[in-house]
Amino acid sequence: MSRPKIGLALGSGGARGFSHLGVIKILEENRIPIDYIAGSSMGALVGAFYGAGQEIDDLYNLALTFRRKYFMDLTVPKMGLISGERIKSYIRMFTYDKNLEEFNIPVAVVATDVHRGERVIFTEGHAATAVRASISIPGIFVPERIGNRLLVDGGVVDRVPISVVREMGADIIIAVDCSKFEENTDIHSIYDIIMQSLDIMQDEIAEHMMMDANFILRPEVYQYSSRDYSNVNAIIGKGEEVAEKNIESIKKSMKDWMI
Repeated sequence: MSRPKIGLALGSGGARGFSHLGVIKILEENRIPIDYIAGSSMGALVGAFYGAGQEIDDLYNLALTFRRKYFMDLTVPKMGLISGERIKSYIRMFTYDKNLEEFNIPVAVVATDVHRGERVIFTEGHAATAVRASISIPGIFVPERIGNRLLVDGGVVDRVPISVVREMGADIIIAVDCSKFEENTDIHSIYDIIMQSLDIMQDEIAEHMMMDANFILRPEVYQYSSRDYSNVNAIIGKGEEVAEKNIESIKKSMKDWMI
């Protein structure tokens, strides 16, 4: 009997989103196949790098050397503080300048149309452009314009895109949520204010949407700031920990599916 198709739904979370890498590594080590990935914001970036063909060990090294200066191309603040061209070039490089339909693993990238207030899902077209749209935190990044759409962070409408990966064909869904709202007094900048506000706004909606996942993995990364790239090693480790705790249940679910 054929095995179940495994889908990953990778959520938003800024620097906390590097915990997705720890989850992927543990799945790989336990030979859990990843057939589909859907991602919002940082989940889209990690998912796209992996889906494009980057090796997980190389992504670990990439994460550990990542610095905010890679995307801090400040602009006159009309629609955002950061123009986003620098990070777009970075994404283009590490997705091999591929279109989404050329990826090794099918990846869906989620963004938000600010004109229509609706979710936009990219499964084809230029990967770097789609991911640049998905990571466009409102007020921080200038929105990405694609066609007649003005697009911002996918986490605004779909923090962890579980229904998207279900629609792609996944039988078993592993959702990774690293931006669940937690009380946080470490707020010192406009970035912190915006990220905390998004977490608050999305929390109740996300809880309802989580019901469609088979496994909800929540790495214990809430003590780290979403803008703090100095603790990436610890953040990745939290992803590994939560995956290890769930790995036997995931294997059992796969076996039960085949009965």
